Amino acid sequence: MDATRIQEHRLPSVEVEALLEALESLGVGWWTKDAEGRYTRLSAAGHALFGLDAGEALGRTDAQLMSPASASALRGIEAHAAATGALHGGEQPVEINGMRKELACAVTPLPNAAGRTAAWLGVWLDRSALRSRETELRSVLRQLEAQQQTQRELRAQLDGRAAQHAGRVIAREAFEEQLAREIDLSLREHREFAIVCIGIDPLAVEDAAARARIVEVFDGMLRGNTRAMDVPSRLDGESFALLLSGVGLATAHARMESLRRQCAGEVVVRDGEALHFSVSMGVASYPHTSQTRAGLIGAAQAALDQARKRGGNHVALASIAFGPGA
Repeated sequence: MDATRIQEHRLPSVEVEALLEALESLGVGWWTKDAEGRYTRLSAAGHALFGLDAGEALGRTDAQLMSPASASALRGIEAHAAATGALHGGEQPVEINGMRKELACAVTPLPNAAGRTAAWLGVWLDRSALRSRETELRSVLRQLEAQQQTQRELRAQLDGRAAQHAGRVIAREAFEEQLAREIDLSLREHREFAIVCIGIDPLAVEDAAARARIVEVFDGMLRGNTRAMDVPSRLDGESFALLLSGVGLATAHARMESLRRQCAGEVVVRDGEALHFSVSMGVASYPHTSQTRAGLIGAAQAALDQARKRGGNHVALASIAFGPGA
């Protein structure tokens, strides 16, 4: 194809030429073709995709540069753009020189004065490396999911049975009874303790099974961060409470801050998908915050609300009352 024919399809717009130069600098493959599908311009990245030196693709068609099936698929995208007279694109795998490439394509027809398609302008983005990394990541996530499942089974075996293992997180009623006993004991022995209200922050995932998996993981993390004398409880679906026996406000805050950081950095894997979550916590203490069961729970819940108002993923301390009414 002679230079005169190639220049015939040179785009006159200064703005378009500037845009094409910008795409060239970013390594994006762009091209123009004549009505017969012969390349009239092709960027350096486009030539590299075909394994050609600059200018070698000009005057050639897709059928001469890639597999017949791939050339037909790309022509189909162009035909759709011609039929609608508008930009059309999508992701299309192609085979070039025996290698599979994952291309994101966008094509627009360039009509002549009569309104017929006289040329084409298109852009390619080679996503092969990205797709390869995504495949590798899914493989790693599946391995991690299998390891997490093995760890859950081992933990269940160490506790005798999975049901006994889960039973260590008690229900709300039993928790409030334990809290009342802790208040009586602390009153007699003049010691302090802390209570924490914990909520899993709003989750982006809507799948119920995925949310249940996150709750299950946090349940295990909560138990893993408690001592034999502590009392963890699941209040409802995604809310928990924790009684820290013989622990003051400062120590309780430090321990919960450590747990919060663990949750923020945890990767929960389900069906090859990585899930993340965070928690908010409100910490109250006896006798500094309150000396009644209802007062302690209310103060810890109010502190939890404050943590959530700060955007979540936060540990907040309940206020300490001063004066005769404390």
